[in-house]
Amino acid sequence: MTVGPDGFTVPVSADDGGPAAVFEHLWTPYRMAYIRGSGKPTGEHDCPFCLIPAMPDEQGLVVARGATVFAVLNLYPYNAGHLMVVPYRHVPDYTDLTEAEVAELGAFTQTAMRVVRQVTGAHGFNIGMNQGSVAGAGIADHLHQHAVPRWGGDTNFMPVIGLTRVLPQVLAETRTLLAAAWPGAASSAPSAQTGD
Repeated sequence: MTVGPDGFTVPVSADDGGPAAVFEHLWTPYRMAYIRGSGKPTGEHDCPFCLIPAMPDEQGLVVARGATVFAVLNLYPYNAGHLMVVPYRHVPDYTDLTEAEVAELGAFTQTAMRVVRQVTGAHGFNIGMNQGSVAGAGIADHLHQHAVPRWGGDTNFMPVIGLTRVLPQVLAETRTLLAAAWPGAASSAPSAQTGD
């Protein structure tokens, strides 16, 4: 086994039943602390989805705010324009939501799809939520629904062969475009929650 010139990549042999020889492992030992629980939210006091609403929209990457939910860009997006619709209340399960929260979460998801289509020309979406850490939820204690835009050919040679995801726009610029296109954006005055 050899370490790459950057000290973090190791070629993987296809002879051992592993992936094709073009794949390499990217070692990120700093992530082990997070995997073991260090830095993971332990309650409302350190939950990012509880802290973001108190931040200015630009800092928190908030695209729009409703009465019971808000739309925010994913800090680690699968694709450009990857939004999450998040209830303000710190609840873990979809069954914990009130009828009003369910209704607004659904309406915000529809609006997110319309706005992202308008701004980016997305061809489709992956919409969903992971319920519980065993189902893949990174922040399992605070429910959030993903709206991931998709385009024909977005899984091209870069992630498949080059093992690199290309995001053509910085998050701050994406947030500005989506927030400006969100219905009612021009008429909504900054609230006390935004810090403005």
